[in-house]
Amino acid sequence: MNTYSQGSTSTPASSVGAHPALRSHERASGVADRYVHFANSALGRRVISAFGLPQPAVLRRWQPHEPEFPGPVMVDTSPGSALGDRLIGMLEGLGANVVSPARVDIVKGLHALVFDATTVQSSAELKRFFDFFQPRVRSLAACARVVVLGRPPQQAAMTAQSIAQRALEGAVRSLAKELRQGATAQLIYVTPGAEGALESTLRFFLTARSAFVSGQVVRVDPPVDPVVTWDRSRPLTGRTAVVTGASRGIGEAIVRVLAREGARVIGVDVPAAEVALRRVCESVGGLALALDVTAADAGARMAQAADGCIDVMVHNAGITRDKRLVNMREDQWSSVMEVNLLAPERVTEALVALKALPRGARVVCVSSMSGIAGNAGQVNYAASKAGVIGLVQSYAPRLAPDGVTINAIAPGFIETQMTGAMPFAIREAGRRLNSLGQGGQPVDVAEAIAWLAHPGSGGVTGQVVRVCGQNWLGA
Repeated sequence: MNTYSQGSTSTPASSVGAHPALRSHERASGVADRYVHFANSALGRRVISAFGLPQPAVLRRWQPHEPEFPGPVMVDTSPGSALGDRLIGMLEGLGANVVSPARVDIVKGLHALVFDATTVQSSAELKRFFDFFQPRVRSLAACARVVVLGRPPQQAAMTAQSIAQRALEGAVRSLAKELRQGATAQLIYVTPGAEGALESTLRFFLTARSAFVSGQVVRVDPPVDPVVTWDRSRPLTGRTAVVTGASRGIGEAIVRVLAREGARVIGVDVPAAEVALRRVCESVGGLALALDVTAADAGARMAQAADGCIDVMVHNAGITRDKRLVNMREDQWSSVMEVNLLAPERVTEALVALKALPRGARVVCVSSMSGIAGNAGQVNYAASKAGVIGLVQSYAPRLAPDGVTINAIAPGFIETQMTGAMPFAIREAGRRLNSLGQGGQPVDVAEAIAWLAHPGSGGVTGQVVRVCGQNWLGA
């Protein structure tokens, strides 16, 4: 049975006269959105303003030699917070210029607003959220970041606290939909005792690495093992990563980003894709493994290629065989299930049995928005991707005692060869129906996976994070 990469790239349209940031990410992804080009040209801005059309911003993505915090980060903490000075010290350690809410002279150009809501004990105290954000949202720069820190509502000691903390989710998701110019907002629930395990998550959500992630709610728990130290410029140094579906598209981007972060990468794809797979892997000093992930010995062969130790396992390989259920053949159902769901199940089980996942290992699965919201004509695909979420949630408590985390990324509309072949109307709807008004790039998925693969992300497990620009469909 053939296994294919999750997505692929296509030849870019001409970028002459385009915004420099657009040219930069197109060279990496090979995909262009002509409307974003037009909307950010002088003529386009005039036309769009005249007709009231949506104006998607040019998203700032990570680039070497560019500052991760291009402007001040304003932080609001309250007396008695367990985060307090630790939060400020962590941000300063990452290179942020942290400023106090007392700085009334800053009227624009803020890179981020960080609000510590961990001490909010009642619904009445939610006014602190209003008081902090309402006068300052207009001060945010383009592609700014908003992060709110709270406590998991289900762990609250008092009913009033639980209610108030749950209210933060609605506030943050709504604020994310109101922000403009590529700005994003996220909510991080910090379990008591996990305050020291926040750095990798803050770094991801506060920098250009999370360009296409918005309106997400993530929980950070105390990691099983003590928080370790790492090289901030290459945190995956000394770690071996295996990526399936690695020959093109999203898989290729994952290989390149994990290698950039210091990992030794083993790329896996079907023998039919071996030439492209070798090109990708050899370009980053990695190893190409031509292998069908549905093979009975796939897990054992991946472990063997990694010398028995896989620090990062990325289940990315996937296929589509779209048909309405009434017209679907049995083989179209079975092939999608085999590649997208049964293969990750079998490989993960094999790696556990072979003890090939050491302490501190990270398993990341690529699900889909289709697995969350469903999609007509994709009953097979949606079932497989929802099953991937079930895999993550079932394995998380099982792997946790060994210090191993497992999470899922659920991409929305990502600019790949597959989405580029969609009918025009469907493609444009997919691009525009999110808070950022555009499709994501394969690198956006890869950056999220690199965050979950980070040695400092031991407190994040059993979770599903959407890389969808806050798609208007799904939870």
